Amino acid sequence: MDKINRRQFICCSAALLATPLSAQAFWPFSGKDAVASGATDIRGEIFKGDAPKTLWKWSHEGYHYGKLERKRVMCGICPNHCLLSPGDRSVCRSRVNLDGKLYSLAYGDPCSVNVDPVEKKPLYHFKPRAKVFSIAATGCNFRCLNCQNWEISQVRPEDVRHYDLFPPQVVAETQRTGSEAIAYTYSEAITFFEYMIDTARLARKQGIDNLLISNGYINRKPLLDLCEVLDGANINLKSFDDAIYRKLNGGRLEPVLNTFKTLHTQGVHFEMTNLLVPGYVDDEDMAKRMCQWILENLGPNYPLHFLRFFPKYKLNRLAPTPISTLARFRELAINEGIRYVYLGNLPMHEGNNTYCHNCKKLLIERQGYFIPVFNMIGNRCKFCKTVIPGVWRDEKKL
Repeated sequence: MDKINRRQFICCSAALLATPLSAQAFWPFSGKDAVASGATDIRGEIFKGDAPKTLWKWSHEGYHYGKLERKRVMCGICPNHCLLSPGDRSVCRSRVNLDGKLYSLAYGDPCSVNVDPVEKKPLYHFKPRAKVFSIAATGCNFRCLNCQNWEISQVRPEDVRHYDLFPPQVVAETQRTGSEAIAYTYSEAITFFEYMIDTARLARKQGIDNLLISNGYINRKPLLDLCEVLDGANINLKSFDDAIYRKLNGGRLEPVLNTFKTLHTQGVHFEMTNLLVPGYVDDEDMAKRMCQWILENLGPNYPLHFLRFFPKYKLNRLAPTPISTLARFRELAINEGIRYVYLGNLPMHEGNNTYCHNCKKLLIERQGYFIPVFNMIGNRCKFCKTVIPGVWRDEKKL
């Protein structure tokens, strides 16, 4: 197993072990087949002339794109709106223009496949203790300086080893492993949109839940299509400042906020994460503005996770977020009116637990990915019978 998948297959929960599949390495293009254009990784720009000359087995014509004059195409999946001439590759590295058609090269070829606890996503208000079949293909429409999965998010599909796993096989493996949901995760699921939505449609027919773990940088029309088969999501709200989004992530804030609004109006359960990167995102005034926007546009019931930053990728010289900062931000958000605020990347802290917003009693205790205490009956607090927002089930029936 290659370095990327070996690391991804480590599951921190002793109760849930990652379930490997028979991986096989595929190297579809020889040096003479790939167009050597010298394209460089420039944030927000396409890769000129970097597309392969021929399609491969894991290619699929794109959804949501427009054909223009001179065989150019414009991708409509995300706000980057990549305008590609024949032979060009998109910002996410997974989409190419071949002879006037847009193709995804990340279809049926995930580079990471694991069985995870749903709490790892993190999703704390979606069927606790559920096993989730997680898949990722390469690519990302952002350029986050602190990316934790840069080995798969910042490369091309043909640059890594991967699995031969088309949508029907994903559903079959989900059932074989006893998983209740499929999570599209790790890299950026939006960049393998076609693979994700085709899999999700098949999964929905089999009663399997679909979970989007994403940066939320997607246009409204494809998101609405996805919402038809989506059961839950965790969207990473990188910051609440457009300038920081551009500098730290290579994206913009407004499209992500629009994603939250769309999920809200479509009735999809979602949770929000906010990584407190020192010097970029750990600003209390910005956090207050973020909480106020959430309350005004979404209400108080969507869980908010503040995550601890650890040195990664191009920000490997920064110190981890102080625990005191995380605790302060959690208190700030609760005081602003957000009912369920959690701390991530901080095992065993009380900020991982769920407390009833009405009676304040402990509902769910989390120790890593274990849940030793569960005081809910269906979707209600065991003590005061208050309805707790989220997607729940009767744990007694498990």
